[in-house]
Amino acid sequence: MKILQVAPYFHPHVGGVESHVFALSRGLVELGHEVKVLTANHTNKLPTEEKFEGLEIIRVPTLANLFNTPINPSIFFKVRKLDFEVAHLHFPPPLASFFAALSLVKLKKPYVLTYHCDVELPVPLGNLIVEVYRNTMGRYTVEHASKIIVHTKTYQATSRSIWNLEPVIIPSAVDTQRFSPERFSPELKKRYGTFRIVLFVGRLVYQKGVSFLIDAFQYLPNNVLLLIVGDGPEMENLKKLAKIRNLEHRVIFLGRISHFELPSYFATCDVFVLPSVSRLEAFGLVIVEAMASGKPVVVADIPGVNEVIEDGREGLLCKPMNPEDLAEKIKRLLENPDLARRLGENGRKTALEKYEWRKIAKDVERVYMEVLRAQ
Repeated sequence: MKILQVAPYFHPHVGGVESHVFALSRGLVELGHEVKVLTANHTNKLPTEEKFEGLEIIRVPTLANLFNTPINPSIFFKVRKLDFEVAHLHFPPPLASFFAALSLVKLKKPYVLTYHCDVELPVPLGNLIVEVYRNTMGRYTVEHASKIIVHTKTYQATSRSIWNLEPVIIPSAVDTQRFSPERFSPELKKRYGTFRIVLFVGRLVYQKGVSFLIDAFQYLPNNVLLLIVGDGPEMENLKKLAKIRNLEHRVIFLGRISHFELPSYFATCDVFVLPSVSRLEAFGLVIVEAMASGKPVVVADIPGVNEVIEDGREGLLCKPMNPEDLAEKIKRLLENPDLARRLGENGRKTALEKYEWRKIAKDVERVYMEVLRAQ
């Protein structure tokens, strides 16, 4: 089968949707399919075509970037020139899927849409802009999809855009060989000496809730260190917050870590935390990457991400935007090594059983075949 993945961002850009598309596409290639990934040339300095890990990446120019959304209408024209049987669009950021949908409808070609999360804009008039988009371009993209995939039941049930539809529930995918306890790094552990390591990985934006995680460190012992992997517009504000709280020596900003180094950070930390506060976090693939690495997790109790784990089995749920409760959950894991080990082992087992990329690829493959049979 010839498959076209349309993703707003892709390698070398780092993010949850990018990681999902990469893992899914690798799984589809292993199943014998030909996969092209159409994406934004977000710096306009990357190759327009590139081979990467068995995938063909095709990049189109980006005219501008607005609210972390690449504006690239040339996707509409590029889709018409490519050879494929079924397209798979990934939303959000929103415009890439819309431009591709416009072209696919005109071509009368089927497409599957993975609805990763709702759109939010934390700016003045942001709610109005989102509502206008949802009732125009967003509605067009959703209504013309042959099938819609969403990662969790709770998110589907609470999303204004898809709650009344019947999407297929397929979780995100993780490479359980790349993210594995075997990626533990003695050198990395030695670098931080006797400190216990709490890890956050993600884009530094408000909705990730990193400010609440930093505040939580006021209630944790001095031998606990926070490693923050990622970059984003909130970086300087978060550094200022750490300084105001007199935590700059215990909150380490590492910036972006390479694709090849990242698994070692997951495998070497003591606890992984995702303190998200927004519906922009509908699944949290980094949770599963930590689970695959055999680590206990602390996750904010919000729709979508709270379905990835079972509280007390693979990790602990914490109250959103509550630094004291977040600190209490982290402390519980650090002070109870048997509990932390059991949750980590359970997480690894769950990742293998539910989220392994080959399994997810087969589930998505069945959706493609159903869509093609219906033509």
